[in-house]
Amino acid sequence: MPDLERLHDLLPSLLNGAFETPLWAGFLERLRLATRADYTALTFRPPGKPLNEVVHLYSGAPSPPLISRLYHEQLYASDPLPYYRLTEGRAYALDELLTPGAPDHDDYYRNFLVPSGMTAMRMMRVVEESGVNAWLHITRRNGDFLVADGALVTALAPYLRGVLRNFVALERERLSAAIAGDAIGRLAFGWFTLDGAGQVLETDPQAAKLLAHSGILGRNAAGKLSARPRELDREIAVALRALAADPRSRPRAIILRRDPWLDMLLVPTRKRSISAKPDPAVIAYVHGDNWSSADRCDQLAALFVLLPSEARLALALSRGMTITEAAAELGLTVETARNYSKKIYSKTGARGQSDLVRFVMRSVLTIA
Repeated sequence: MPDLERLHDLLPSLLNGAFETPLWAGFLERLRLATRADYTALTFRPPGKPLNEVVHLYSGAPSPPLISRLYHEQLYASDPLPYYRLTEGRAYALDELLTPGAPDHDDYYRNFLVPSGMTAMRMMRVVEESGVNAWLHITRRNGDFLVADGALVTALAPYLRGVLRNFVALERERLSAAIAGDAIGRLAFGWFTLDGAGQVLETDPQAAKLLAHSGILGRNAAGKLSARPRELDREIAVALRALAADPRSRPRAIILRRDPWLDMLLVPTRKRSISAKPDPAVIAYVHGDNWSSADRCDQLAALFVLLPSEARLALALSRGMTITEAAAELGLTVETARNYSKKIYSKTGARGQSDLVRFVMRSVLTIA
């Protein structure tokens, strides 16, 4: 049976290790001291990866640099330890892992384990449900481990398995969020949340840049959303109050700047969190264009073979203006704007303004 006092001492650091830098540094150091090991390690290997591609976390003195390089370049290919044949959740001693007298086992012991100070070992394998394997090692240079040390390692198995499952799920979410964030960043979209009083609660990196550098949106000294000019600030404040008062309200779209383009969509939300942070009342989605309208017109003209006048109208229509609004903006008669729009639809293949918006917003220009 394991020493319950040692087990209970290790569990908090094991459970919290995924939030440390380096990962599980406190747990591995505590385990090393608890078992009087010279070296402890936690190794992750996703399925399908080569033997030398692992996440290796440790406490204590690692293998000498020359030996470590030799392992990663050569020895890993002849590593005789039966990593994947270990019964999951059981701690193995070194004499259960190596067969004395077998040439490859003796070579591995002599050329890697001895120079690395790993002449005594306990190793345990656990498997996460998606197939990610993890191995926990404790090693010594002199003297074998006590039976209680092996029992302690075995007792950690169910906790390590649960920690591994949570860690793998968290890493998947981080990867998905990173990919989604990169895509959203390329589209120049960002978001931030607000409480009912207009206090900015959280932002993504893109929105944080806009709040800091756009010259249009910002935060005042109290941390509340502010905007320039004053008329725009009042318009946003009125919209925020209405949305916070009635979560069933329709989202409000606001044009913040026309050149380069910057707009915002305010959406009421009932999203709730168990974190200590206040719950948001409104999510603000912001979208900015790094290119001027003249640049965008040049790009539209090149992409869809439009005349400059047609490109200017296409850009205005793609930004939600009506024919009448776009004509007034561009100094055209409504009839001329309608004639231009027919040519735009013909050249782009769009069947109407909604189609045109989709064509432009889904084109390569959005990631330029």
